[in-house]
Amino acid sequence: MAFTYFFRDMDTLRAIERHVIPQLKGRRYISVWDAGCAMGPEPYSLAIIFRENMGPFLFRNLKIYASDIDGSRRFGDTIAQGMYPYESVKRIPADLLARYFSPVENRPEHFRIDAELMRAISYQRHDLLSLKFIRSGFGLIVCKNVLLHLKPEQRVDVIDMFHSALASGGFLAFEQTQDLPAENASLFERVTADAQLFQRPDAQGWANRSRKPRVPGLGAGCTK
Repeated sequence: MAFTYFFRDMDTLRAIERHVIPQLKGRRYISVWDAGCAMGPEPYSLAIIFRENMGPFLFRNLKIYASDIDGSRRFGDTIAQGMYPYESVKRIPADLLARYFSPVENRPEHFRIDAELMRAISYQRHDLLSLKFIRSGFGLIVCKNVLLHLKPEQRVDVIDMFHSALASGGFLAFEQTQDLPAENASLFERVTADAQLFQRPDAQGWANRSRKPRVPGLGAGCTK
């Protein structure tokens, strides 16, 4: 899905901020997979939320692997340039827009994302229906606006693949309209009723998942 914008699906982003980042930021290295990233606003939105809640030192430990089938072969260049029109960034809270974006010279109404966030993103073309994960040990996998376009049996297979790609205790997030298929339910524990956020069980359970982010949550005025 090529059409998207920054800070879309705020319920999911807030759930990641509340429940995922407090657990993951204690790890030495943090890997995130945004599967079906389109032109990049979603992985960069994730990067902003992690940066806000981790600070500059811990943020260096984060790598977001963004992937898409990308039939146009244009997504990678767009993500690497980190340049987006105002229509894509206008929903970003004003303080975050000023902190992480700069106007582009000679391109009216275009903004370029900060180099620190650009370094956190790695893009590659990938077809989820290959059922081959791009690497393993992910702390978080986000897949939105993709599964709804698949056949039911394909969704089950792709989610099985995501489970294999997650580290023990890792998280899986969908868009609000896509619930976890019954065939995959035994693989995950639902984290919150506010979002489609699930966790792969580990031996230690979820004792720490109620810890709050260090930086206050995003403003209630943000829109999806």
